[in-house]
Amino acid sequence: MSEYAFRKINIDALEEDVLLPSDLYDPDPRGPDGALSDAQAKSTEVRNLISRGDIPGALNAILSDPPYGDGVDEAKNLTTNALLLILNSTRASEIPGILKSLGQEQQDHLMAYIYKGMAAIGQGSDVTGSVLLNWHSQLTEVAGVGCIVRVMADRRTL
Repeated sequence: MSEYAFRKINIDALEEDVLLPSDLYDPDPRGPDGALSDAQAKSTEVRNLISRGDIPGALNAILSDPPYGDGVDEAKNLTTNALLLILNSTRASEIPGILKSLGQEQQDHLMAYIYKGMAAIGQGSDVTGSVLLNWHSQLTEVAGVGCIVRVMADRRTL
């Protein structure tokens, strides 16, 4: 049995020069409490904008300065839920015009949230895969494949 004990050793714990994910990017400057209060305010603002029919305004509000990094999971969940509410309440014919009004950074954040929504489809999410795929295909047409590459290469997790 001792011949297999080497497989149970965590080598990363023994090495001094371990590169942690937090070493690859600066943490969210707002901190966990600031990010959470900001996410709550944006979520309320998004609901108000959706009720007035201002989908582009709601999307601009939620995609500006999203929470990222470790320790802000509740803020990330609030922001993701608010964004998925926007995606569900948008008609397919309005999507291209809305996407063209977004800046490159906002398009990249939207793509990251689309992928996050796709990962949560089977876990009690209220958004359907067809909605996310529709947004993904139309966002790729507007922003190009570079948007996907930038999201996959970004170390900050939304």
